[in-house]
Amino acid sequence: MPANRLRALLLAGGLVAWSSLVDPRLPARWQPALRALVGTGLVALTRAPTGLQTTRVRPGLRWGAVAALAVTAATAATTAVPAARAVMRQRELPSDPVGWLMLRIPIGTVWAEETTYRGALASVGSGAFGPRGGRVLQAAAFGLSHIADARATGAPVVGTVLVTGGAGWVFGWLADSSGGLAAPMLTHLALNEAGALAVLFFRRR
Repeated sequence: MPANRLRALLLAGGLVAWSSLVDPRLPARWQPALRALVGTGLVALTRAPTGLQTTRVRPGLRWGAVAALAVTAATAATTAVPAARAVMRQRELPSDPVGWLMLRIPIGTVWAEETTYRGALASVGSGAFGPRGGRVLQAAAFGLSHIADARATGAPVVGTVLVTGGAGWVFGWLADSSGGLAAPMLTHLALNEAGALAVLFFRRR
């Protein structure tokens, strides 16, 4: 197997192992910062392009704004479904909702996962398997990296992997189409924040 393909597969496997074995054991108060440092460090080590420079970020912001509005509207629409509201009411709330919305989601989830998967892994995977292969690799690793989360919350493991893997593929497509990470970051942020706000609203009611 060529060295670049082996390197891409090892990175993907290492990220899945990290999410299953190491990340759940990180101290909760330091978890967002440590996740963000890992993602930022991997981008630096792999020299992955982010497209976040001032002169290149505008297309990503435009793509991201449109996608974020669509995601927010779709999330709002799901709250009209009784079964969706029932799931939201059963969701366990974090001890610090403000920290969840302002730190854990934007820094510990969105920045960390987009730099890690759509940044570093997608770049290494594309160099090894081509753009489509790189997108599939990062999406697959992204889906598998949520196994520990599914087990912790009691969600169906297979369903969680498929849904998050599909979301990872869409985020990767947004990154490739817009030329950077701004679009998937905004979309990912809108998806998670809208979902979190909906959960907080229905749980408090």
